[in-house]
Amino acid sequence: MTKANVYLTFDGSCREAFNLYQSVFGGKFNFIGTFAEMPEQEGAPPLSEEDKKRIMHVSLPLGEGSALMGSDTFPGMTLNRGNDCSVMIHANTKEKADHFFKGLSEGGEIEMPMQDTFWGSYFGSFRDRYGIRWMISFGQET
Repeated sequence: MTKANVYLTFDGSCREAFNLYQSVFGGKFNFIGTFAEMPEQEGAPPLSEEDKKRIMHVSLPLGEGSALMGSDTFPGMTLNRGNDCSVMIHANTKEKADHFFKGLSEGGEIEMPMQDTFWGSYFGSFRDRYGIRWMISFGQET
């Protein structure tokens, strides 16, 4: 079964926001990781100690198959109204993930092509031709 979740993006306040959301909705985080846990990117400058504390990904279950997800912007990215929210689609097969990615990204702008990731998912992201941000994932749901 395909699932969709809201994915929120913050500029350094993700942890604070999700602590509030957790206090309101209850539950425990499925995952919370920082940029310090991310492998170094070839050609990218090292992260400052402050940037390493930024949230790379957090997931708070809200009920039957749904979760509120989020992250801080990657250091150096600018957060603007319109790039602070994405639709996160969890496909039930890799083929379905590729199908969703290909169909929805056509005519849009690919941010990250579908690929196996260090966090264990097959994942890609893009902005569709209408400006809507999408994240497609298969595998580990966090």
